[in-house]
Amino acid sequence: MNLKLAGLWAIVGGSSQGLGYACAAALVDEGVNVVINGRRLDVLKNAADELARRAGDHVRVIAVAGDLAKSDTRERIINACSAPDILVTNSGGPAPGPFQQADRDKWMAGMEANFLPHVDLINRVVDGMCERRYGRIINITSAMVTTPRPTMAASSAARAALTAAVKGLSLDVAKYNVTINNLLPERFDTERQRFMAEVASTRDGISFEEARARQVESIAARRLGDPAELGATCAFLASPLAGFISGQNLHLDGGSYPALV
Repeated sequence: MNLKLAGLWAIVGGSSQGLGYACAAALVDEGVNVVINGRRLDVLKNAADELARRAGDHVRVIAVAGDLAKSDTRERIINACSAPDILVTNSGGPAPGPFQQADRDKWMAGMEANFLPHVDLINRVVDGMCERRYGRIINITSAMVTTPRPTMAASSAARAALTAAVKGLSLDVAKYNVTINNLLPERFDTERQRFMAEVASTRDGISFEEARARQVESIAARRLGDPAELGATCAFLASPLAGFISGQNLHLDGGSYPALV
């Protein structure tokens, strides 16, 4: 399928590895010029080199190093691409922990990592998208938005806040052919899931292998997700073909979401 994306520009946050990289790769494969971002310079450089190899001569890949939570990083990203057609927001979630152990600093850390940077980037680009009559904003949030877990209080709060903030905005900008949607991943085979398995291993006194097996068993499909599957979904939502989809939360969880709506 030709997604009709060739020649467009995208900003993809937190994209040196994991789900963010998968989104950047899927967009590059469709001919989209991308600005990628990551905190670790060596990992970011490797990602940029690999994307450039995939891209060939007709697609540009620009790497901006830095923490998205810092305003100067976001400023440099916007300077690299002041008029993106596509914005994919993404950043790693807070460390797991129960509600009772989340003091003010932990609540604020979650908001400063998973809410405030994303609404700032959205605010910087959405008016231009409306003026140009094309824009796709895709937020990688989490299944914790709709199915919070006891050990993920800070993550659930920050990502649900982002979901609520952009829902109202999506109603306002749809008439300008600007869509806003959220991808809610659960149990993709990334470094984040390996980290979560290590946490569970220490917390529950089990082996790492058992913790990984529990992750697989928690998914109805009885496997972890392939990041490329999320990347492909992101590319479709970024395309003109998805122009009638907006304000939605799309679970990517191997069929595990238990509710009707």
